[in-house]
Amino acid sequence: MFQGWQLIPNRSAIRSEVLAGIVVALGIIPEAIAFSIVAGVDPQVGLFGSICILIVIALLGGRPGMVSACTAGVALLMGGLVQTHGLSYLLAASILAGIFQIVWGYLRLAHQMRFVPRAVTVGFVNSIGALIFLAQLPQLGLGRDGGETIPSLAGSGLAVSWPWVWGLVALGLVIIYQLPRLTRVVPSTLVAILVISGLAEWWQLPVPRVGDLGRLPTSLPVFQIPEVFSSFDTLGIILPTALAISFVGLLQSFLTANVVEDMLDQEANYEAEARAEGIANITAGLFGGMAGAGMIGQSVINLESGGRYRLSTLTAGIGLLILVISLSSWLARIPMAALVAVMIMVSVSTVNWDSLLKITKVPKSDTAVMLLTLVLALLTRNLAIAVLVGVALAGILFSRKVAKVIAVTATWQEEDWIYYKVQGQLFFVSTVYFLAGFKQHVHPARVTIDMEAAHVWDQSGMRALDQVIRKLRQGGSAVDLINLNAESLNLFHRISESGDALAVAQHGVGG
Repeated sequence: MFQGWQLIPNRSAIRSEVLAGIVVALGIIPEAIAFSIVAGVDPQVGLFGSICILIVIALLGGRPGMVSACTAGVALLMGGLVQTHGLSYLLAASILAGIFQIVWGYLRLAHQMRFVPRAVTVGFVNSIGALIFLAQLPQLGLGRDGGETIPSLAGSGLAVSWPWVWGLVALGLVIIYQLPRLTRVVPSTLVAILVISGLAEWWQLPVPRVGDLGRLPTSLPVFQIPEVFSSFDTLGIILPTALAISFVGLLQSFLTANVVEDMLDQEANYEAEARAEGIANITAGLFGGMAGAGMIGQSVINLESGGRYRLSTLTAGIGLLILVISLSSWLARIPMAALVAVMIMVSVSTVNWDSLLKITKVPKSDTAVMLLTLVLALLTRNLAIAVLVGVALAGILFSRKVAKVIAVTATWQEEDWIYYKVQGQLFFVSTVYFLAGFKQHVHPARVTIDMEAAHVWDQSGMRALDQVIRKLRQGGSAVDLINLNAESLNLFHRISESGDALAVAQHGVGG
């Protein structure tokens, strides 16, 4: 069952909780900086956002031990708004997204999101991985002018040496993937950053640094309401991004909570988590940070490091604040190549490779939904639209399968009496198959339509039934509609166009 609010159950858990929180804080630093770059903002925006979200979620979240901070999926939604309108609009969108998430929590949206098909969630996850990778290409010099200078080197007239960048990225990937085979005491991503930073400083390599891309925090975040809220026109600008952040953020958070729930075999409170994510994003926006969501990778690291309760995530938030303020000047010297290596690792681990390797073994409809979600996300760079279209396609394909289940069986009882038995669900997709079952070119004196094993769900289904009755009566047949259930009859009362058909239905049920 859902575990109520408690920082730790007993003092014996303090050590493991604090250590797990420190490990998470160290792991979030490079990711928060990298996600800031993906969103097109200064690194301090992602760091401040992650700090606020971690602390709020630790206190109010519906799944103790779960880690939430700035994520790639949410960051990918922000670039367009930042490029066209600037940071203040992004902060306003983060606040509005948080308000939406609180509303979604009270509306129990979590129960609805559980109906998102797995093919859509797989396509969603794969698209995040692909978009993260594509976002790293400019940092590798692909698509740039080979002689392009960066601010820190412009004064000396030196150009970026992309071969050095590629070599450092390759070295970072080797460390990230090979070090865990030797030891897991420290995060391999942190070691990669330290090694690459040391080499770049020792040899004074002409490679881009984190400080070249924007400001890093040197003081505590300051409470400030974005000025753009003074204009009502702002709402129309930030609304699409805010809605996208709210939905994608909750989907990521619920997927993360589900992973943690499975690992701990404890139920999560999804509604509480949605409300907490909303409050966290509002807090982040008010303190100059970007919105975020649940982080599957860091949550798993927290659990594997011994974190089970709120103290671990609270320690991560406070620890991250202390680290970024005290190490700001050092963080500015980190080569971007180190963060690119980290983000490539994140993108590779994000993709569900099993879904691609077994693409020929799963149902074609699931493959179509997954690929459409993936391709649409890559084309539009909007995960929310991709998910909505994926869900719509999954619904249509499922409806087509269900539609074929309906069956109409015709039996001649006497020479002038035909008996139709309808079995299945009658709704907008199945009407074609339903009408095909009544394509008789003879009109006997008596026709009986038995609906005992059928249910009419919508206006299209009821109009199809109404159409069949009218055509039979126009051909001179006396029609009896029997065993129509109460819900279907009520729908028939409200929308039937034919008074004669309605009388037939009332007579059939009454008789």
